[in-house]
Amino acid sequence: MQIPIISTRNFRLGRPIHRNVSDRSVVTPERVGRLGVGALLSAAAISAGAVDFGPFSLTGFAKVEVQQASNQCVECQRFPGEEKQRQWADELVPGRPYGTETNHVTLFQPWLSAKFDLGKGFKLTGLLSQRLRDGKVDIPGFLYERNIAVAHEDWGRLAVGAWTTRAWSLGDYPFGTTLGVADAWASSGAGYGLNKEAVRYTSRPLDVAQGDLVLEVTYDRGNTDFKRNKPRFVEVFAQYRKGDLLVETILQDTRNGNPQAWGHGPFTGLTPFPADDAKLGSSGQSIAMVMARYPIDNRWEVLAGLRRNRWSGAYAVVTGWDAAGGFALWNNMFNVDWGGSLNGVPNPGYAATSTDATGGVRYKRGDWSVTAGLLHLGRAKTANPSDRGQHNTATIGTLGLGRDWRNGFQTYLMAGAVEFGRLGLAPLSMPANTAFTGVDPRVTRRGNWFGAGAVYVF
Repeated sequence: MQIPIISTRNFRLGRPIHRNVSDRSVVTPERVGRLGVGALLSAAAISAGAVDFGPFSLTGFAKVEVQQASNQCVECQRFPGEEKQRQWADELVPGRPYGTETNHVTLFQPWLSAKFDLGKGFKLTGLLSQRLRDGKVDIPGFLYERNIAVAHEDWGRLAVGAWTTRAWSLGDYPFGTTLGVADAWASSGAGYGLNKEAVRYTSRPLDVAQGDLVLEVTYDRGNTDFKRNKPRFVEVFAQYRKGDLLVETILQDTRNGNPQAWGHGPFTGLTPFPADDAKLGSSGQSIAMVMARYPIDNRWEVLAGLRRNRWSGAYAVVTGWDAAGGFALWNNMFNVDWGGSLNGVPNPGYAATSTDATGGVRYKRGDWSVTAGLLHLGRAKTANPSDRGQHNTATIGTLGLGRDWRNGFQTYLMAGAVEFGRLGLAPLSMPANTAFTGVDPRVTRRGNWFGAGAVYVF
């Protein structure tokens, strides 16, 4: 079956999901933002701390990282930038060489917050934040934070607006960051990372089994211009702390968001275009994730995480035609049997489930820390007769050495390696074949990297 080449109209909500190989938060203390090297080092000379003016406070971070990685195949894919789920993205350029490449990333993210004491235990807060990556908006069209909240010490907190989900934000920092697998853990799987118009209620800490339990629920209705396939996002978050043990459980259940395996992606609708609504079928996906941290003593800390992914699948359909460019316009599909048929539906999407796991240790001594992390993206279970990566696995190992120079400035060294279970498409829970490491499993099964970075938090 010959598939028409698409234009990029329906293909991405923001930037392409396969990131630069160096995009890994390793020792990031709040979340990662960008500046050049000179600006970062200049800022480090300033005493760390929030900039306060009246009820307003300005905080943030900046990060720069340089990395050298092996087995990088620049533009090995015949149609660069095409999304992994599209069959024509599978094709490689024969004989394209691959080898060692040097990559870098800069991140910058400020937070502007406001806090007002309303009396009788009530507080009103607001938060505005955006992240820049290499000087550009990280995900075009989406803010990281734009919300207001009312809180009471006895009744909890009610917020409305835009923010990052718990699945992505906590998986990225501090959990994944501690182990050097922040991007590979938080940005893979069937979750979503950003809410645009949502409501969130967070309980006060509850005394449960001699520990503190915080419960939270978030609801997002996505793009309300979709009337037939109405989006719906629900995230339930539970945090339990008993002594030094911290356990965080996150359940996400969604309908009619953009079908994807990019845990950082925003939740909106099936495509960016509500005019496609009548041409599409409903789809959904969900995750169940638990992350735990326990400091054995004042030097050793162990971490472990487990995630179950579920996708309903989404069939592929042409939503229009670009007459000027001669391109077919396609929807966002997932786990498609290209050229096949199911119950009379051509190019059907199949349901799939998979399990991912991660863990590791951190050792701290004075201002120094050493970390070791391991992440495994597992095979997927699906009835799809076509191979869309469900038979592959990816295992990533990392080592890190960091130093806290105080006043908000940190530096670090890191090294890592990846091994895929087989040659072919990347595992289903990876957003792109070259995601996180830059190594393309269609070309080679292994790769490694090392690098250095600096972070400044104010």
